[in-house]
Amino acid sequence: MKKKSVLCKLRMWIQPVNTLELVIKGLIVGILASAPMGPVGILTIQRTLNKGRLYGLVTGLGAAISDIIYAAISLLGMSFVMDFVENPRNMFWFKLVGGILLMFFGIYTYMSNPTGNLRPVNTNRGSLKHNCLTGFLVTFSNPLIILLFIALMARFEFVVPEHHWEQGLGYLAIFGGALLWWFALTYIINKIRNRVKVDTIRLINKGIGAIVTVAGLVGFVWIILSKPGAGR
Repeated sequence: MKKKSVLCKLRMWIQPVNTLELVIKGLIVGILASAPMGPVGILTIQRTLNKGRLYGLVTGLGAAISDIIYAAISLLGMSFVMDFVENPRNMFWFKLVGGILLMFFGIYTYMSNPTGNLRPVNTNRGSLKHNCLTGFLVTFSNPLIILLFIALMARFEFVVPEHHWEQGLGYLAIFGGALLWWFALTYIINKIRNRVKVDTIRLINKGIGAIVTVAGLVGFVWIILSKPGAGR
């Protein structure tokens, strides 16, 4: 049994890993984890509108720092179960559950009303550090995001044991994806600032929820069709 385990690890080490593909997956994970319009998303939009884009962007930066911490915790937890998911059948069920969780999260996002997180306008801008810190704390106060990261990492087969360099680049790409989302969101909100209403925020949230749901559904169908032995 021990000899077999050593051979499995050796095979994983020799097996090439597409670094670019892993980086792209990391970017997607970072974007999808940041996109749902929760409290920090509403906070970022409000600060962009009331204080300026830079203040909204540093709020998103704080959220991205929190996300990368939770991503590391999720990645570490998944690394401990990799011996279990090395089995193709176990991996099938692991990805299937990840796809289902992603679908439910997308539906929940679509049905939720993010405007309930709106707060009275604060005319005091505060420092950039303070805005970044509050963005971090608002995001870090919701540890359930770990479940979303686990679902995304399982769905995209993000964990590659024994390939620490490639995994590290993919991990940094998650941070990059989160920053990319906050950069795009603050840019768009800043451009349409005179047309942003409560209904606009609801529409953005529904669009995000629909995208996440479709991504989970497509992944679910793909996983079912690629089930070990399905073509036999």
